[in-house]
Amino acid sequence: METSHIFGYILAVFVGITLGLVGSGGSILSVPILVYVMGVEPILATAYSLFIVGTTALFGGIQKAKQQLVDFKKVVLFGIPTILAVFITRKILVPSIPEVIFSTASFTLHKSVLIMVVFAIVMIVASVRMIKPLKEKISNDDKLNYISIFLQGLFIGFVAGFVGAGGGFLIIPALLFLAKTPMKMAVGTSLFIVAAQSLIGFVGDIRPEQNIEWKLLLTFTICSIIGVFIGSYLSKKVAGEKLKTGFGWFVLAMGIFIILNELFLK
Repeated sequence: METSHIFGYILAVFVGITLGLVGSGGSILSVPILVYVMGVEPILATAYSLFIVGTTALFGGIQKAKQQLVDFKKVVLFGIPTILAVFITRKILVPSIPEVIFSTASFTLHKSVLIMVVFAIVMIVASVRMIKPLKEKISNDDKLNYISIFLQGLFIGFVAGFVGAGGGFLIIPALLFLAKTPMKMAVGTSLFIVAAQSLIGFVGDIRPEQNIEWKLLLTFTICSIIGVFIGSYLSKKVAGEKLKTGFGWFVLAMGIFIILNELFLK
């Protein structure tokens, strides 16, 4: 086994720990690890990420469900539009993007570069969400804005499908502010939504011409699942807000690095 793969599998454990601790951030790590450490082609890496994060989030969600920290009504409410959007994005939109977006005498924008740059922008947006303290919105109004929830779900699904992210950093604020969900319940509920949309997105991405390295994919996923159990345990011992803030700064640095690397350093 290559040294880079061993290092990648070790990092995969941290993907799971992140999901177990804060209910999001797994794909923010998994795509860069797959591309820059394990040498997976960017478009394929986004597909791998959907499988890894979806499977890992499912195990994490089951753990939260045992603690009665999952609102399954809201899983369905958010899940339907996000699953629909992510499936359409992976099945139709991503394959329809040309390999060369545009080209000049001095610069050519390839599809893989576009996806990594968009992913980096998503990372930067996610990092701001993580760095900024996220307070629960206290409200006596129990009415839910179903139209806003549906539209937010569609948006999350399109973003998640395009960059291969689970979208937990978008789902948790939506659960807090649109669906009026307590923070601990939002984390558990988010894991099930992430699991559903990611795995359906991966199914929509499977095509005959794709050469999926199942050994690499399954080993990475198993390491990540081990991490989510560690993260769930640590969440009972460690202040999640402090970890989320520190992780947010790391994600911000990674997002800036990817943009610089893809556009200026190659």
